[in-house]
Amino acid sequence: MATPIISFRMKGQTNCIYHKERLLQLYCEKCQELVCLKCLSSIHKIHPVCELSEITSQKKQDIKNFIDRTEKNDLVRIGKCIASTDTLVKDNDSRFEKLSRQLKIQTDKLKQDLDKLTAESLSVYQKMKEDNTKLIQKYKHDLEMYDKQLKQQIQECKTALQRGSHIEIFDTGCEIDSQIHFPVKPVLGTASFTPNKNPRGLLEQAIGKVTTSGQGKTLTRSVPAFDVRRQSSQQQKCPEDKGNKGKQAVIRKTLKQSAIKVDEWESPCRISSICPITDDQAWTSYYFNSTLTLLDRKGTVIQKVIHRAVIRDISLSPKTLRLWVCDAQNNIMELISGQLKIRFRTKEEPRCITVTARNHVIVGMTKHISKFTTQGQMVLTTSATGSGKPLVCTPSWITECPVTHNVAVIDFSKTSDGGDGNRHVVVGDTDFKKLFVYGGDIPSTYKQTQHTGGEPFNPRSLVYDSVGNLIVGDKDNYRILLLSGGGEFLRIIHTDTCCMWVVDVDRNDVLWTVFGRNVQLLQYSSI
Repeated sequence: MATPIISFRMKGQTNCIYHKERLLQLYCEKCQELVCLKCLSSIHKIHPVCELSEITSQKKQDIKNFIDRTEKNDLVRIGKCIASTDTLVKDNDSRFEKLSRQLKIQTDKLKQDLDKLTAESLSVYQKMKEDNTKLIQKYKHDLEMYDKQLKQQIQECKTALQRGSHIEIFDTGCEIDSQIHFPVKPVLGTASFTPNKNPRGLLEQAIGKVTTSGQGKTLTRSVPAFDVRRQSSQQQKCPEDKGNKGKQAVIRKTLKQSAIKVDEWESPCRISSICPITDDQAWTSYYFNSTLTLLDRKGTVIQKVIHRAVIRDISLSPKTLRLWVCDAQNNIMELISGQLKIRFRTKEEPRCITVTARNHVIVGMTKHISKFTTQGQMVLTTSATGSGKPLVCTPSWITECPVTHNVAVIDFSKTSDGGDGNRHVVVGDTDFKKLFVYGGDIPSTYKQTQHTGGEPFNPRSLVYDSVGNLIVGDKDNYRILLLSGGGEFLRIIHTDTCCMWVVDVDRNDVLWTVFGRNVQLLQYSSI
């Protein structure tokens, strides 16, 4: 039996996509699309319908409300933001010039052997100032472009209201919230300088403390770089030193091997997928219900979105920072202004989804994964190998590497889908060509020094961090593994006492993890 072709009406199209000779005159309230009279006896039989003019009256009001809201709020806000960027640049320069002066005054009191550290610290300030300036200038440019696009959109809305047909008014009303996005204000780097008031102390303390934060990392330094290297060298020569140097070595090893728990709380809802966003918040969903829940860093419910079908998986677009969703009715949707908008449908039920840096949508379905444009045009799909076995049989999780753009997939490999029943991780390149398979192997030397659990490998979720390492949640062994981008096992990041359900990472490389109903935020080292 031939697979039915899913058709979509193009913007401005006045004829029915199923009955080409008929005009679109009615609106199907069940399917939320325009139909012709002939559709009432075929595709949309017994569906509730109404005259198109009844819908456009509401669309007109939506357009008017959009124009009024945008002119009174958004345009005013944009103007203020644009004006504020000049002040941000001046404050940024002034702040770092003041810090530089403080640092120079302090270092003038020290001996010449501290000049090297002074130059290094000034370089940090200069680099951060330049980085901030670039961020501000880009932010200003983005605001100006948004201002231009928004004004153009308003003009198009006004034109549609004055001269547009019912179809044009309907299409314009549908596009109000989907065309352009308000630019995200950048997080500027900050710095502080605390001079040492007791210059008679140790040489490594004399320069003071330089603290910088921003661009995804924080640095606090109170010892010269050359002293750190010297101490490191001595620690390697004397690994059993029980003095201060030995203690510092133990601390470094602990930080490298273990994750630090930043926050922990019991989730108010079941979670099978989690997507951290800006402002310390994360969208969550559960594989067996139809609700999206936005939680803050402490577990407080910020917002809920209830869908009419079961939600299978969610993914945050790294380009637009908007949430994408796939459901049990084959819909691929985008969350806009608190509402899920259908972008396209798949022929098979989607199991998992990820949105790439190039704004493609990768969907996992039985025996294959496929890459689509955001409008639903297929770009790439996997196929069976020469032996007849597909690259993946039962995809349950997909993620893209931000560095190489390789794609990692968890394959449950069910026998009913042609698999062997052994769950594993498959990594392919941008063309979905297999690079390697990871089946949970841990080197015997590591097993001798670490408690790693004895259950079969059961990967439940995975994500790439900002440097291209692969983080894998091993459900039944209650642990999180760290692999290199090439598939080499690096270490166990964290172990717990409950099943490992979800792991994702925010832009600061903080892990958002779910063990049972317990959500933990973990800071770890990627090296």
